[in-house]
Amino acid sequence: MIATETRRPRRWLRWLLLLAVLGAALLGKGYWNATRDPLIRTAKIEVVDWPAGQPPLRLLLLSDIHVAGPDMPPERLVRIVAELNRLKPDLVLIAGDLVSEKRSATHIYTAAEVVAPLGGLRAPLGVVVAPGNHDHWFKPDALRSELEKQGLRVLQNDAVKLGPLVVGGVDDDYSGHDDVTATFAAMERLGSGVPLLLTHSPDIVPDLPRPVTAVFAGHTHCGQIRFPFVGALTYVSRYGDRFACGDIDDKGQRVFVGAGIGTSLLPLRFNTPPDAWLVRMGPKVAIK
Repeated sequence: MIATETRRPRRWLRWLLLLAVLGAALLGKGYWNATRDPLIRTAKIEVVDWPAGQPPLRLLLLSDIHVAGPDMPPERLVRIVAELNRLKPDLVLIAGDLVSEKRSATHIYTAAEVVAPLGGLRAPLGVVVAPGNHDHWFKPDALRSELEKQGLRVLQNDAVKLGPLVVGGVDDDYSGHDDVTATFAAMERLGSGVPLLLTHSPDIVPDLPRPVTAVFAGHTHCGQIRFPFVGALTYVSRYGDRFACGDIDDKGQRVFVGAGIGTSLLPLRFNTPPDAWLVRMGPKVAIK
């Protein structure tokens, strides 16, 4: 009887140890997934009324960078920026959430430290940023100041004409700073051009007064933690999985939603690798 009682605790200890090892392995795999180099996803947009004489353009979409320790220190972002420059984009679109103040962070960086690596992005038409909810929850004025010091253009319910494009930047919907009407008015004042929208949250799409050539967004992280059979824990969208991820045709409106290159809440990813989108845009006859 005494021998039996002493064996049982040992058996339970073995199971607990096994579960601890499996849990540690799962967390390690999730962290490894989160710190992989982003996948470069590609797509084409053929524009019927592309301006005559204008060459095709390469648009690079980044989102949800979430600079914070341990998974996205500025040093990692410097390396990613160098790799992205090799794609030779004509225009870089950043769909918000440059920073993270998550409780699991091992280090919160200053606005200058967050933005400095992005100053290394190279594109003939420049870099355009639309803020995200975490940017507003952090230090929005400081972030904007640092972005402008680095030569990056911040659009908050405003627009800019870049080559053949008219780019409208909608401020963050999730934190209530969006104004789609003001953004479209700003685009109209710039006159003719291929209309694009940059926004952190894709939830603005159902409220657009008219279609644009494409909407570029992030925010959902493509679920970030997505389990087989169960799916994602959340897409942080009031439309569920309608704008979950990827190249979407939403009732005729082309929408690109990136998975992001950083993480929110936890430095883990499952079945949702970091990504960036390289979209080739031009006339049908010229796209290769």
